[in-house]
Amino acid sequence: MHLGVCYYPEHWPEDWWADDARRMAEMGISRVRIGEFAWSRIEPEPGRFDWGWLDRAIDTLARHGLDVILCTPTATPPKWLVDAMPDMIALDVAGQPRRFGSRRHYCFSHRGYRREAARITAEIAERYGAHPAVIAWQTDNEYGCHDTALSYSAAAATEFRHWLARHHTDIDTLNRAWGNVFWSMEYRSFAEIGLPNLTVTEPNPAHVLDFQRFASDEVVAFNRAQVEILRARSPGRDIVHNFMGFFTQFDHHAVSRDLDVAGWDSYPLGFLEQFWFPVADKLRYARTGHPDIAAFHHDLYRGCSNGRWWVMEQQPGPVNWAGFNPAPLPGMVRLWTLEAMAHGAELVSYFRWRQAPFGQEQMHTGLLRPNCSDDVGAQEVGGVAAEIARLATAGAAPQPVALVFSYAADWVFGTQPQGRSVRYLELAFAMYSALRQLGFDIDIVAPDADLSGYALVVVPSLPMIDAATVDRLAALACPVLLGPRTGSKTADFAIPAILPPGPLQAHLPLRIVRVESLRDGLVHPGDGFVVSRWLEHVETALPAEISLDDGRGIVFAKGNLRYLAAWPDAALLARLFTTMAADAGLAVTPLPADLRLRRAGDRVFAFNFGPDPIDLGLWLPGAAARDYLLGGADLPPAGVSVWTTQ
Repeated sequence: MHLGVCYYPEHWPEDWWADDARRMAEMGISRVRIGEFAWSRIEPEPGRFDWGWLDRAIDTLARHGLDVILCTPTATPPKWLVDAMPDMIALDVAGQPRRFGSRRHYCFSHRGYRREAARITAEIAERYGAHPAVIAWQTDNEYGCHDTALSYSAAAATEFRHWLARHHTDIDTLNRAWGNVFWSMEYRSFAEIGLPNLTVTEPNPAHVLDFQRFASDEVVAFNRAQVEILRARSPGRDIVHNFMGFFTQFDHHAVSRDLDVAGWDSYPLGFLEQFWFPVADKLRYARTGHPDIAAFHHDLYRGCSNGRWWVMEQQPGPVNWAGFNPAPLPGMVRLWTLEAMAHGAELVSYFRWRQAPFGQEQMHTGLLRPNCSDDVGAQEVGGVAAEIARLATAGAAPQPVALVFSYAADWVFGTQPQGRSVRYLELAFAMYSALRQLGFDIDIVAPDADLSGYALVVVPSLPMIDAATVDRLAALACPVLLGPRTGSKTADFAIPAILPPGPLQAHLPLRIVRVESLRDGLVHPGDGFVVSRWLEHVETALPAEISLDDGRGIVFAKGNLRYLAAWPDAALLARLFTTMAADAGLAVTPLPADLRLRRAGDRVFAFNFGPDPIDLGLWLPGAAARDYLLGGADLPPAGVSVWTTQ
């Protein structure tokens, strides 16, 4: 695994560059990402290019043995371009323009901006495509960041109508698919259709879902245009994009099909603070991150791109963008790096080399402080580089468990959640976390992935599931769990005529006749667990495998398939997955809340995310007698222990 860093030579005096490069190499860094926000320096005026500074920056890095990941700068179009095409900016859901003065101020659907993005990509690729130091390309930066995947501009409206005309045979077909007879919403032509915002109350959910599909396709097309240019002008180099954490506005599986490598930007403390986690978790893991946040995304993005994935930005200290921004516990930068290695990363790149003393991110820590002195992260990177070289893991171990992740499922939940706390992403994460706490290694895969090699398959929910997918799941030789709301909608966002779970009934004979969402505190107890948030009323002749205290069944099984008709807590998930593991012949290793394991080749990694030491001997038989490559049986906070299985 390589170590890298995000560097902005345009931010610093040129006479600093050589010393920066020397220090990077001495620290164990071998790859440097540059250029993603540099359009105004590359092309300060339309058609006038200043390549000299970038030539010298790349050559300086190369002289010190550093490889370059060069980015297309399309996330930050310059002011002169916005002034020339003022309608290229996106509009938010309230119709407000996303103005110049920050970043990501463009609409994916604006064809004029598409041409400009292709032009600057071609210019950069033509100049540096054969440069021996440029070993990879990153397209743009964090597609959709700041909620910019969805634009409600005039350009988006025009292209959405074209998309609808391609995907629906004629306007009558669309009217039927969307159920537009409801509330007299029928259209006479595609030209009459607007965007699903600024309506008096909730817009038609079928309209919203098609717009979400369209917006995702626009991101795919925007990215593909750059990839095709880079492949033609810079053959043999990897092409990557840096996706984000807990972000689902477009289909990352679809974008990744055009890439060589899926990358993501890892900020465990910021994500813990910004998302749904309970206050108790935010306090306990404030300086370490939740034990499953980084791992979830490592496994998600490994599954997006045929097993090749990079961490493009790794948090090195306090960030600037969350509600609160504590410093990582000493040792956590090292832990996060080794955790990525254990999950199969080819690269961990830290954001950023030096903290900027100006601009919007001046409170975001780097490896160096603004005065060029080493910050805590730099001190940890030098040590972990030596540990990585010494470990030399033998590759990925087979993962026995697959978790099926669907971006479309998230769109369905978000379009009509039916309850404020009913979030697909949170359900998927809870199931992943429960599996990890039982000691499993997990692949997160797309709904169309080959599942034949797994011992256990978990499907948090597939609201829109077709008969072919159901047949494929039923034909597996392993236990399969399907979570609530599976089969609850057709492809056009309607309730199936045979009622949910739709085509799943062919193999699992039950019907959902009513659903209810439950406010906080309204729970239904079972034997050692409670269900909350979501409860389905089931009609079936099948005996319930698990019931509530009031006698209502919530888990039903037939053959290899199980259906969960409620929102589970951790205790229910542990019970379900332990039963399924026994059916599959898999051993479980129940772990304490703060401890996680990961196998890589013949190595086993143990990570302590909690504030207290952990005695591995209490949880893992034989721990005290092992020969440890790193650490030992006593695992301190932010500690990592590694041993071989042989």
